Amino acid sequence: MGSLIAQIVSVTAMNLGSLRRRLWMSLAMVFAAAVVVAILLAFLAMAKGFEATMSGAGSSQIAILMREGSSTELNSVMQQEQVNLIAESAGIARDANGPLVSAELFVIVDGTKKSTGGEANIPLRGLNQIGMAMRSNMRLVEGRMFTPGTNEMIVGAGVLREFDGFETGQEVRFGKNLWTVVGVFSTGGNIFESELWADIKIIQSHYNRANSYQSIRLQLENDGDLTPVEATIQREPRLNLEAQTEREYFASKGKQLQYIATFGWIVSSVMALGALAGALNTMYTSVADRAREIATLRALGFSNFSAFCSTIAEAMLLALAGGLLGSVAAYLFFDGLNASTLGGNFTQVVFNFEMSPDLFMQGATLALVIGFISGFFPAWRAARMPVAIAFRHTA
Repeated sequence: MGSLIAQIVSVTAMNLGSLRRRLWMSLAMVFAAAVVVAILLAFLAMAKGFEATMSGAGSSQIAILMREGSSTELNSVMQQEQVNLIAESAGIARDANGPLVSAELFVIVDGTKKSTGGEANIPLRGLNQIGMAMRSNMRLVEGRMFTPGTNEMIVGAGVLREFDGFETGQEVRFGKNLWTVVGVFSTGGNIFESELWADIKIIQSHYNRANSYQSIRLQLENDGDLTPVEATIQREPRLNLEAQTEREYFASKGKQLQYIATFGWIVSSVMALGALAGALNTMYTSVADRAREIATLRALGFSNFSAFCSTIAEAMLLALAGGLLGSVAAYLFFDGLNASTLGGNFTQVVFNFEMSPDLFMQGATLALVIGFISGFFPAWRAARMPVAIAFRHTA
């Protein structure tokens, strides 16, 4: 076994040493693998970044309630009576001022995207101090909090990055209403940074919503325990609501762009077929170029298996080099790249492309598969090549 391994190492080293004779073809194989891997990682990083932005907003300590059958806040509606009824439920945390319940309003306004200059939807959320306190990772990074009862608002850091005209001190007009931006907030990069926040009473007044709301957030007495709240909903016919933890809600929404990951694999697989065609040509040329060396080694007692393994090793090393190059390119160009896409509420969700070790492993796996397949058939030819034919072929 030791002798066989030594043979494989020796022949592989000989193969790599002769690469400069076919440098351009080898570089073409490396480049093709790099392009395939870079494109795959771009798609995967997009999907992962979106999912992280969505799921990062969720807490199992917070429950979100919407009208029964509503998949998003935008198509949910509830009245003050329902808010009052649910606030009396068991299982809700309380402080000195009463139950920790936040009835919230969600309306859509327009903003101008910096990247395209086009109009896009932004969520304007009306909430009170309890609602802000429930976003435990919320912090002001600039300016101050809006004053209740005024046309002041604070903007998420993601909105500031993606849209024009939301800098602190700017006045923004939505329809007939003029708002003043007084601060910028961060929530750790999650979906809430894609929103504008203002006093709920003012939004109700401006948008003729009277005492209607679109969601209720409440802090659970026991982490993740929805049982008492669900029992209240089932017992009270006026509460046609559905409850779930924020973590469950945003995790489900984070799956929206999983089709992007699937699409990325499909596109990369199709491109990989093209890369395989070029790589096969490169490896067949490599075997033909080394026919005399292979024959000489066979005559010296090297096994067919060593020729087979060394050829596959050469192909996989070239493909892996391409995969590494593609991974570095994807990291440099895409990691942390700011982007936005349409979310479940038909508003823009701002997120960052997110590279991670598991994505790089997937890229390396794809590169190795390209290398193995492209090297297998040329390696089979190298292993089965008779010595006499090899010498006549190169004469």
